[in-house]
Amino acid sequence: MRETIPRAGQRETLAVMTKQASAAAKDLAATGVVGAQIAWADNNGIPRSRIVPIAGLAAAATRGIGTTSLFAVFDTHDVITFGHPGLATPSGDVRLVPVIDRLRRLAGQRALAWAPGRQVAADGSPWPYCQRTALENVVSAASRRGYEIRAGFEMEFAVAPAGAPDIASAPGHHGPAYSPHALIPLDDFVATVLHDFEANGLRLNQFHAEYGLAQLELSLTATDPVSAADDQLLARQTLHAAAHRHGLRLSFAPIVSPEAAGNGWHLHTSVWRKGRNLLAGLPDGEGAGYLAGLLRDLPALTAVTAPSVPSTLRLRPGYFASAYAFWGVENREAPLRYVPGSQLLGDDHANVELKPCDASANPYLALAAVITAGVAGLAEGLSLPDPVAEDPGTWTEDRRAAAGIARLPDTPDEQDRALASSDRMREALGEELLGAFRAVRASDRRWAADRTVEDIVAAHLWRY
Repeated sequence: MRETIPRAGQRETLAVMTKQASAAAKDLAATGVVGAQIAWADNNGIPRSRIVPIAGLAAAATRGIGTTSLFAVFDTHDVITFGHPGLATPSGDVRLVPVIDRLRRLAGQRALAWAPGRQVAADGSPWPYCQRTALENVVSAASRRGYEIRAGFEMEFAVAPAGAPDIASAPGHHGPAYSPHALIPLDDFVATVLHDFEANGLRLNQFHAEYGLAQLELSLTATDPVSAADDQLLARQTLHAAAHRHGLRLSFAPIVSPEAAGNGWHLHTSVWRKGRNLLAGLPDGEGAGYLAGLLRDLPALTAVTAPSVPSTLRLRPGYFASAYAFWGVENREAPLRYVPGSQLLGDDHANVELKPCDASANPYLALAAVITAGVAGLAEGLSLPDPVAEDPGTWTEDRRAAAGIARLPDTPDEQDRALASSDRMREALGEELLGAFRAVRASDRRWAADRTVEDIVAAHLWRY
């Protein structure tokens, strides 16, 4: 089924789309669903959505729903910045089209169905600011080169009672980290999450109490990149609904307290060709170029995958958050943690984890940037430096310099300079989308310029 608005003359396609959406709407209505939520993520990683009555789903699938083009230049605080020339006035409209193939009833919000949305121009043609389309284009380009990418997210978040002003004063659990005892007070919530993930078609690898303040973590099974990004959005919706049902609220913010470990949404990827995982057996072999490509572009890459002001506060030495540009085998301080296959797990298990990634990243753009950087490294046959097994944050400046290990950008201005100078990130996002993304980041920088760390943390705590 086509997933963009059919142009004039494509009557057969229009009829198929209408029939499929109508059939889905009829089936959902019979189960008590009265509305369909169409969701996307903006350039701050914040989910946005529109709800249509279930009877209007077929019309939405074929003609879309009108939305302002200015969502592309909303900043984290809902300020509309007109700093990007392509979206410098309040005029303009785009159409939000539900992807019917991904439609499902929400287990935790039984009156609603959910589908990711694609943004298209008013005439149904591709809109250059659609993040989902940007990822689809990158995946297609990799496929033309013979590469298949698999991806999955690990999602960290903190829990607190509903109405709590912050996490530090009212943590939802008191540890110990990784202990089953920490989860006992959250037993009903945990059970609901496990049930609702399965009902919503989300494949869960594991769920546990994490190291940070009132922190939990779950990991999603790897799949194709577009589905992985869709799943991340749906997982977040599912978690928020489950928390609400049990009198809890969740923070996915990159940092929940200036003193505490932050929340990462670690991104695992692997690259395949003709059914073979190219990341098996590193550092030797062809797949080394993929990891080397990520390492080369890491400063600019993290400007997309950890782009918010609190993201830079999270990327500190000694917090398993990654502060320096290097790679390591199972090194949890490394921004690029290589996870090898084994005799027990098989070569299929080999992947690379990008640790400087968090909820302020748009998941589609994060994956587009990662795939572009990695595939470029493959195409150029880049080689890897030696892996690092230690924490370079404990080294002297001279030792880091001798090893060629530099600090990742740790201010928003440094991130922007790295992003602006990267041709590969420009390729991943496209000129227009990159311009809107940078305009939003500039607006966030201006907002934060005269605020304290405490104010910045508080303002982002419940945004995601």
